[in-house]
Amino acid sequence: MKKLYKLLVFNFLIAIVYSCSVKKDAFLNRKFHALTTKYNVLFNGEQAYLKGLEEIKEKHKDNFWKRLQIEPITFDEKKIDATAIQPGTDFGASEEEEEVNLTSFERAEDKARKAIETHSMNIDGYEKNSQIDDAYLLLGKSRYYTQRFIPAIEAFNYIIANYPNASLINETKIWRAKTNIRLDNEKLAIESLKFLLEVEENEKELPDEIREQAHTALAMAYQKTDTIQKVIEHLTKASEIFKNKEQASRDMFVLGQIYSELGRKDSARMVFKKLADTKKAPFRYRIRSNIELAKNTPNDSASVLVLARLKKLIRNSDNRKFLNALYYQAGVLEEGRNNTDKAIKYFQKSLSAKNNDDYQKTYAYEKLGNIAFDKENYLLAGSFYDSVLQVTSKEFDQEKRIRRIRRKNKGLTTLRKHEELVKNNDSILRLVAMTPDERTSFFEDYIERIKNEDEERKQQILNAQNFGSSFGGGASVNNVANRGKWYFYNTNALGFGKAEFQKTWGTRSLEDNWRLSDKSTIGAVDASEEESGEPKVNPRYELSTYLNEIPKDKKEIDALVDARNEALYQLGLIYKEQFKNTDLAIKNLERLQELRKDDKQELPISYHLYQVYNEVGNQEKANQYKNVILNKYSETSFAQIILNPNKKLTEEKKEDVVLKKYKEIYYLYKDNKFEDAVNEIDNFIPAINNSNLIPKFALLKSLAVGKYKTKEEYKKALEFVAVSYANLEEGKKAKEILKQLNK
Repeated sequence: MKKLYKLLVFNFLIAIVYSCSVKKDAFLNRKFHALTTKYNVLFNGEQAYLKGLEEIKEKHKDNFWKRLQIEPITFDEKKIDATAIQPGTDFGASEEEEEVNLTSFERAEDKARKAIETHSMNIDGYEKNSQIDDAYLLLGKSRYYTQRFIPAIEAFNYIIANYPNASLINETKIWRAKTNIRLDNEKLAIESLKFLLEVEENEKELPDEIREQAHTALAMAYQKTDTIQKVIEHLTKASEIFKNKEQASRDMFVLGQIYSELGRKDSARMVFKKLADTKKAPFRYRIRSNIELAKNTPNDSASVLVLARLKKLIRNSDNRKFLNALYYQAGVLEEGRNNTDKAIKYFQKSLSAKNNDDYQKTYAYEKLGNIAFDKENYLLAGSFYDSVLQVTSKEFDQEKRIRRIRRKNKGLTTLRKHEELVKNNDSILRLVAMTPDERTSFFEDYIERIKNEDEERKQQILNAQNFGSSFGGGASVNNVANRGKWYFYNTNALGFGKAEFQKTWGTRSLEDNWRLSDKSTIGAVDASEEESGEPKVNPRYELSTYLNEIPKDKKEIDALVDARNEALYQLGLIYKEQFKNTDLAIKNLERLQELRKDDKQELPISYHLYQVYNEVGNQEKANQYKNVILNKYSETSFAQIILNPNKKLTEEKKEDVVLKKYKEIYYLYKDNKFEDAVNEIDNFIPAINNSNLIPKFALLKSLAVGKYKTKEEYKKALEFVAVSYANLEEGKKAKEILKQLNK
């Protein structure tokens, strides 16, 4: 019995050794190497390949605001490896040369290479191992995902040339076509895929998976050739099969986006409605389809139904991940129905949603900015546009929409600076105009108010601490179980205290005197306290802190008045020329007309008011300022324009006059008559709205301002030129000077 057992074992070992040979075409050899390839080396390679696909899926982030890529992967064109090798070669690497830290796709390629190297049975020009074609396919797909497209094509070509009857031959042809698309050989890809589907007339005989993959690949190829109708055709065919739920849903979504881009809103709504109602589709595509459905719905009775649909999705707690987009689109629909207040609330909710991204925020901030702008709340609009630019990443920084917002915000930034200057100078000048007793009374009331506010804050902190102590058990003296539990060991009490602190004080840096916003005088006070031993008095509570800051010098006061008046004039021009807001233009120019102390600005102010009142149809006011110009400044070009509005001067003669005037003012500047130069420019510029020399006048004015006014006024004048003529030589020159001043 033992001899028989040993004989059987010996024969079994002999059979194994015999079957290990790849040079013998025997049944045992073929089956041994096929099984070993499939369930050992190739299995491990396929598992690594699947892991790589999962990694790609996790890394790839779709931007649903843009047209999705048909294949959800982004390749870096700079990393394409153009090295070509012959299939069946380069398999001689030793075990010592293997890399330990391989990526998933590199590991899959390595396993495929080992399978081919170790188990290939190429006898008399024919491959006897039925699993080697699978190994080559895995090899090609792994190279595809590592952007080694030319070696990948070599692997696919080897299968097509040597295994024409293999079960995976059609899949291989599709992969080769996709690789050609990545190499910009889309025409070759189209020809091969059309041959697969049409020329052989075997499309109906092909499996659904193959037909779906082929139509998707054709859509990718036609997309690169900008043949949009063909893209639509093949995406439609691919999505109708709906075998691969992920890819078919993606194809449908891209199809709907293309219809939307082409303005075919009805077709887009049909596609998105179908996808939203398809239960087999992945959840994220269904939710996003509802949002796209709302985007493509006009502001009619249909929008009510779509809005109700969105609100139902918002109420569903399963959709929390998509609340930012759902809230935003609900706001868009409410805005379209003229429910602005509801729209604002939805946009704000979109911004505060937990699962959010910066690109989504740019749209919500832009909407809020546009609403504020339409309501003529330009300061608020500017703050929202600032937020858009702050959350915009470098990837989208040069997007047309972002560039438009940036240009719009430049004007609003200048506007905000002038508005703040007017507000600040007005408040200071009001204090200057008060009597000493009125100032004292004003600041005493102010000090009393801030003392009360500080006391309330202190009490809130004490209440929070007391709450924390009692919550932690410290209030109960006789409670042994709670004894020794410190407030900061109690996470609930600590969380409450932190929330209350931030509510009262906001986010403060960890530093001394954190309660005070202005710490400039703290050091001196602390030092004096240490020397004298007297208790410290908060400078915010001292009357002298405020009274000493009020300007008393006449030159300083006059500078405040001049700066305020110049800001009013610039505001009037910005509202008139840039924002076309006649009401605010009139408000600022009329106020300047009342506040001015001399006649230096009377002519340009009168001319601008004449134009604005003429535009709004108030002839009485227009005639009032018209008469001022004709009676007091009859020799000026303003008067000539009013008297001869239809008289057309040739551009050459007009430019000669303007150039002559520019030279005159320039000579004033060279003679150090800077104030005269500025006044001449202010009086002359309104009459030459269409001259190419206006930027030169503006730059010359800013240079003159810098010669006799403060550095801050000089910088403001340069900023106006830099913003107004950013793309011209004068604007660039102003920017260069500003850079030097800011160093």
